[in-house]
Amino acid sequence: MALSGKGKLIILDRDGVLNAMRPQPITDPDQWLPLPGSMDAVAFLTQSGYTVVVAENMSGIGRDQVSMQQLNEVHGKMHTHIQKAGGRLSGVWFCPHTSNAKCNCRKPQPGLLLDILDRLHMKAKDTWLVGDGIRDMQAIAAIGGHPVLVLTGKGKETLKMETLPDDTQVYDDLLDFARFCRIQAEKAAEE
Repeated sequence: MALSGKGKLIILDRDGVLNAMRPQPITDPDQWLPLPGSMDAVAFLTQSGYTVVVAENMSGIGRDQVSMQQLNEVHGKMHTHIQKAGGRLSGVWFCPHTSNAKCNCRKPQPGLLLDILDRLHMKAKDTWLVGDGIRDMQAIAAIGGHPVLVLTGKGKETLKMETLPDDTQVYDDLLDFARFCRIQAEKAAEE
């Protein structure tokens, strides 16, 4: 299936996909460290016409480990790095609840993704979620989108330990996936 960037949505998990994983929630912008190539990857995707957003479980908020001000400062740094690379995020969505909350927005539940699709007027069949964990894969598969596992963050462990949805694509990292998407978008533009 050829991917043309126009009208397509790429949802990115944050920790382990865009930035290095940490054992505790990121509470300070200095703790947010982009993974090599991840900022260029977002630039490739946006320059190829894809709409790119972030969707993250942020239970640190529900556990009072991270304040909204801290989260906004961290996301400010993330946006700055992405913009410097030539990319753009069309939004950042997060679930602030703990796993005990039984909400519909915490991945693997599909509520967060459905909200993104609704607000951006996108279709699940034109949506890819790039993540490093099984919850990411399950959430996008539940709505009929395309799961993409990257082998950064928890990705290698997820690949070894979990049963992935049948159509899961696997890439070394976000840049590897973005290069594939860019090539597909260029092919589609030539047709």
